[in-house]
Amino acid sequence: MTTPVLEPRRTALILIDLMPRIIALDTAPLSGPEVLERCVALAKATRAVGGLVVNVRVERPNVEVQPDGSGLAPELDPQPGDVELVKRTVGAFHQTGLDDVLRSHGVETVVLGGIATNFGVESTGRVADEHGYRTIYVTDAMTGLDAHAHEFAVSYVFPRFGETCTGTEYVAALSQP
Repeated sequence: MTTPVLEPRRTALILIDLMPRIIALDTAPLSGPEVLERCVALAKATRAVGGLVVNVRVERPNVEVQPDGSGLAPELDPQPGDVELVKRTVGAFHQTGLDDVLRSHGVETVVLGGIATNFGVESTGRVADEHGYRTIYVTDAMTGLDAHAHEFAVSYVFPRFGETCTGTEYVAALSQP
């Protein structure tokens, strides 16, 4: 992992499925509340330098009433200028307008965190790469449904589709001139 070089106003932090019902799942290597806390800090740092924060949540398709806990975690505290998107598939691009939102904001780099590493985060990152975005995975701001799946995605899959860094490295990169 290395500290990425970023243009904050051309960067979007995309947070995947930080909803109470997902945060409550049994995850590893981190708990859902640990990931949420780290993602909240990343969102604050991103906003502070003029970057875009995109909160993505999932709704089950063809279901009239979503399960309890399907809204965004209140700790995310969306601010004016943040974007909230609803997905109905594993990844955040399909039929959500995400690509249009990113392009309308001049975004060139997407930074990913959330739950689960090897589902929503990985799927979104793969498609971001296909759309030509520079893709950065904040590996300590995500967790999997088990530790092995998380570690496999971080060590084997993500380096093939982008870059990896820690939350500390990401925040440091945001504050570099």
